[in-house]
Amino acid sequence: MTEKEKSHLGLLYDANYDKELIEERLYAKGMCYEYNRLHPANTEGREEIIRKLLGSTAERFLVEQPFVCDYGYNIEIGENFYINHNSVMLDGAKITFGDNVFVAPNCGFYTAGHALDVEQRNQGLEVAFPIAVGNNVWIGGGVSVLPGVTIGDNTVIGAGSVVTKDIPSGVLAAGNPCRVIREITEADRDKYRRE
Repeated sequence: MTEKEKSHLGLLYDANYDKELIEERLYAKGMCYEYNRLHPANTEGREEIIRKLLGSTAERFLVEQPFVCDYGYNIEIGENFYINHNSVMLDGAKITFGDNVFVAPNCGFYTAGHALDVEQRNQGLEVAFPIAVGNNVWIGGGVSVLPGVTIGDNTVIGAGSVVTKDIPSGVLAAGNPCRVIREITEADRDKYRRE
């Protein structure tokens, strides 16, 4: 079994010294470098690179610069996806975003975890567990989403949260560790003034 196959099964794998994974990361980081150097008004060029880099994209999306990922091919974004500046995705496993997901600046999605055992860690062994974000999710600024987390549909994650476990649909959640504060209700429609 290759190290890449082990990573997709959630097993300890050699991320630091495996030639195939190193080459794939270098390719993705080169693509990110090119992407981040493009003029922001070059929307066509930016879209072209993201479509080449990511595993799956919908028709409409916007990934603000700078953007950094490990592999790219493990990231799937839905329709009307938006992620603001300074996002980091360590995609040793799948990171999947549904439709209408909005992510604020300085957010990280980390599928990678290192071995707790010092000898395994020093050998370069790590694990990767997928992250899934549902439809109609808003993630506030400075949020960290850790390995193996699922965030349900129609949920809001408050700024600065560290999401260590699954968050259900239809809730406002925040904190370190992130926890459900309350359900989102019809009363939230009137929270902000309209005309």
